[in-house]
Amino acid sequence: MPQELLLQVSPEIATNELLLKDYLSKQIKVSPKEIQHISILKRSIDARQKAIKINLKVAIYLNGEAFQEHKIQLPHYPNVTNAQEVIVVGAGPAGLFAALQLIELGLKPIVIERGKDVRGRRRDLKAINVDHLVNEDSNYCFGEGGAGTYSDGKLYTRSKKRGDVTRILELLVAFGASEDILIEAHPHIGTNKLPQIIQDIREKIIECGGLVLFETRLTDILVKNNEVQGIVTQKGDTILANKIILATGHSARDIFELLDRKQIFIEAKPFALGVRAEHPQSLIDSIQYSCDYRGEHLPPAPYSIVKQVNGRGMYSFCMCPGGVIAPCATSPGEVVTNGWSPSKRDQATANSGIVIELKLEDFKPFAKFGALAGMEFQKSIEQKAWHLAGETQKVPAQRMIDFTQNKVSSDIPKTSYVPGTTSVEMGAVFPGFLTQILREGFTEFGKSMKGYLTNEAILHAPESRTSSPVRIPRDPLTYEHLQIKGLYPCGEGAGYAGGIISAAIDGEKCALMIKDSIGK
Repeated sequence: MPQELLLQVSPEIATNELLLKDYLSKQIKVSPKEIQHISILKRSIDARQKAIKINLKVAIYLNGEAFQEHKIQLPHYPNVTNAQEVIVVGAGPAGLFAALQLIELGLKPIVIERGKDVRGRRRDLKAINVDHLVNEDSNYCFGEGGAGTYSDGKLYTRSKKRGDVTRILELLVAFGASEDILIEAHPHIGTNKLPQIIQDIREKIIECGGLVLFETRLTDILVKNNEVQGIVTQKGDTILANKIILATGHSARDIFELLDRKQIFIEAKPFALGVRAEHPQSLIDSIQYSCDYRGEHLPPAPYSIVKQVNGRGMYSFCMCPGGVIAPCATSPGEVVTNGWSPSKRDQATANSGIVIELKLEDFKPFAKFGALAGMEFQKSIEQKAWHLAGETQKVPAQRMIDFTQNKVSSDIPKTSYVPGTTSVEMGAVFPGFLTQILREGFTEFGKSMKGYLTNEAILHAPESRTSSPVRIPRDPLTYEHLQIKGLYPCGEGAGYAGGIISAAIDGEKCALMIKDSIGK
């Protein structure tokens, strides 16, 4: 049996196999030659002290002990060409993992996706970055893989009670992700590597007899006697099925409007909204690692910060070390920011959403929109930002200290946001109560992270798509919609997930619930 050890070592030892073997041989009092293999089971960084350490959990195999490289395999996926059909609306992580689970259970998924495949999306991403043209069906939010495909691929989740996180990670590895995601405390795939993984998942679905239909937007859900009968697409095609997984993501406003128009019960949901702050990565490194230069053995430093300001939580969201800010509008006449990092996180800048938790009472000025009040609140800020920045995909921007002092920045340096910025006093973008909380909050952030509050940091507005502004209620036991039989609200768009892993878990659960309902 291998020996398992928990240890703290320097970054140099943690990243050098020979140094690590030598260190461990001294810990267990054997010659390095007696160590056959070292498996790293968990890895995290401890930067609380000046001397930064790497926490490792390792398994040590000595000569003569049985060691076999464990290769993660895909589950058995049968051919479901002639099986019962289930419509899956949306090819984000919830929809794709729902489809895989349906196949594993012997059901045939018909996945419809309003956007293009991962390769086809690239032209539309270039159009929004360079030409300021927003394709409402193909952008950073819509298309194969959903918002996560070109938004970093963070896999860290606090949703471990919701389901089997390890299963989702192992499936991603089996489809081509690095095995490092199984051991890192904050795993991450990288925007440059996700597209191939997403494509391989799609090809497996098709190989097993499932269907994946791109550029196919849902325009109606056919309902009779409060039971789903199928869907209608924008092409006028009808697809019949009595089970529908609705996994459309947090930005599919037309779907929320469709449900509201058909009087299918939905409700407003609180979310968070704010700005995206960009610092030089070297500055964040110096703050987090307490050093002038992080060296070659440490990754670009992330940060996480939470404050209570005037009774509201203000916190970092989707922090991207060595990353860039991207334009994530889904309709003309609005601007939206988000962030992503490549797998190496090797860009010169770090960015993070800095957002404030909203309450349902904040949406009162939009009460006439009923369940869509939060969505209209969100939309109004995005449209105001678009207008203030010049009615292109440029975004309002301001230096951080200037913002806290209510002072228009005399100049804005070039940032990682490719469409560009316009110097604006960002108090004009937000309602007064949000502006006040942001100003006070950044001052508080500066007290906790010395050096964070600086005019080297550029704020971009708005960061508004943190989660869905609508919840589509479902039965907590069956996952069916409370009103419509056969409709399974799923993932972030329905209000039941908050990231790639939790969305994938939710997709699998909806598929399992459908199988259970068919068996009854």
